[in-house]
Amino acid sequence: MSTQQFDLIIFGATSFVGQLVCHYLNDQYGVNGNIKWAIAGRSQAKLETLKNSLGSKAKELTLLTADAADQTALTNLCEQTKVIISTVGPYALYGEPLIKICADTGTDYCDLTGEVQWVNRMIRRYEHKAQQTGARIIHCCGFDSIPSDMGVYHLQQHAIKQFGEPCSTVRMRVKAMRGAASGGTIASMINITKEAARSKELRKELANPYSICPQHHGFTARQTNITTPELDPVSGQWAGPFIMAGINTRVVHRSNALSNNAYGTQFKYDESMLMGKGIKGRLAASGFGVGIGVFLAGAAIKPTRWLMENYMLPKPGEGPSPSAQEKGFYDIRFFGKTEKGETIQTKVTGDRDPGYGSTSKMLAEAGISLAHDISKSEKTGGFWTTATIFDQRFIDRLEQKAGLTFSTI
Repeated sequence: MSTQQFDLIIFGATSFVGQLVCHYLNDQYGVNGNIKWAIAGRSQAKLETLKNSLGSKAKELTLLTADAADQTALTNLCEQTKVIISTVGPYALYGEPLIKICADTGTDYCDLTGEVQWVNRMIRRYEHKAQQTGARIIHCCGFDSIPSDMGVYHLQQHAIKQFGEPCSTVRMRVKAMRGAASGGTIASMINITKEAARSKELRKELANPYSICPQHHGFTARQTNITTPELDPVSGQWAGPFIMAGINTRVVHRSNALSNNAYGTQFKYDESMLMGKGIKGRLAASGFGVGIGVFLAGAAIKPTRWLMENYMLPKPGEGPSPSAQEKGFYDIRFFGKTEKGETIQTKVTGDRDPGYGSTSKMLAEAGISLAHDISKSEKTGGFWTTATIFDQRFIDRLEQKAGLTFSTI
């Protein structure tokens, strides 16, 4: 590691989110100031185009070429940096070689995957090696799952301070959100659906709320999985399924397990979207649930999947316009309850559209915090979640830099 010259290398920098991360870093930190970073990808020409789009501030930006399957090139990247931020998805198709090299070389890593089945495979295959070499690997550093994971962390810290104990039940509700999906996210969702359609074992794994918890976690609490419209007991509104719940809930339970059951061995957590009150809210929740079901059913069947991929859905590399990103936002609420019946409510908000404008800022700050705030002696190697490797310092960073707010209500 004596040849390290960068704090961060953005791998897959010319992807849709990768470009947003680079623009954010350039605007917020410059290139060779307190944060030293470089960009990497398989196409030198595309890297040059990206560099030119960043303007004169980025004239000293280093460009590095590497293919996602070239282990020698990936090793060269790892030898030059403290942290690699990967935006190369679908991760189940392209992400494993870099995880392996980071684990082998002791290089810290973060990404924005929401592919829970891939996260599970990576933990099983490489956690022991990462623990040996000191590599800190953090998946899900975007909208899935930082607002959920750090939101629960924030609520529990306030519950312990106020009540002397954590909440045994937390419900996350998306109160309001505006944003659009990119082609990369759609490709990841379709790939998960394709894998699940072929494997009964994977379908069983995806249904397990504790699938990415360490073995012998001991959790037995039956978890709520909201798949149909229901009248939400904590908000009084009709609620429908939240498509990110499948990854967010798993990450939150892993955080509980990694923190020595800090939330309790019978901790319960669920997520849904609020759709309003009365008949209008019920119809909205029903329509949203049907829409998700139709999409997943279509993605599971080869002919309709082909039609969707070729004629209906955005392609990888495509995503919301700058104007749409600017107009996006989200407001999510957390309702906590202790074993004694004491209640607390908190919220997390973000500017920009959640999946891209906000995600790019959160991902960048996660990489910076890993490089600058959390020493190797403070947190050793292994597969962490944001709520277990980071703390209030990361929340402060997100509020000061990335447009998020964390507050009690």
